[in-house]
Amino acid sequence: MSRKASFPPVASPATRVLVLGSLPGEASLAAGRYYAHPLNQFWRLIGGAIGRDIAALDYDARLAALLAAGVGLWDAIGSARRRGSLDGAIRDAEANPLATLVAGLPNLRCVAFNGATSARIGRRVLAERGRVALVQLPSSSPAYCSVTFAQKQAEWLKLRDFLAENPPG
Repeated sequence: MSRKASFPPVASPATRVLVLGSLPGEASLAAGRYYAHPLNQFWRLIGGAIGRDIAALDYDARLAALLAAGVGLWDAIGSARRRGSLDGAIRDAEANPLATLVAGLPNLRCVAFNGATSARIGRRVLAERGRVALVQLPSSSPAYCSVTFAQKQAEWLKLRDFLAENPPG
């Protein structure tokens, strides 16, 4: 079983919400881009949160739209052994240096975990980062089908509060 690695982070000093996946799946690794599986709902879910339909854009335009909206991307796991794409098959996971990235994002308000595996690993690494909210979202993965798209979207839309120029509270 080969070792698989995450992509570099996509973020800027203006990032207000950092979305962390677990580890790219086979389709994403093969394409060299985040959320490349055609059934993954990430681009539709995050598009709703930023108020823009980005799913039809090319990959570079999607990333540019996220950065312009204050959204960054990365993965909680830097590398791991895994056969296939399911999080349940992850072995020997090594976390990304999340605390270092978070410390370098002065406008960060929220780290949003795309699914339970990301949350489990990310919360452990970021537990002492009291200045940012840690929010677990339902996974955008096609393997996570116990809730409907509408239910997922309702949770993902909560990111809007963190992206607002003048957040509530």
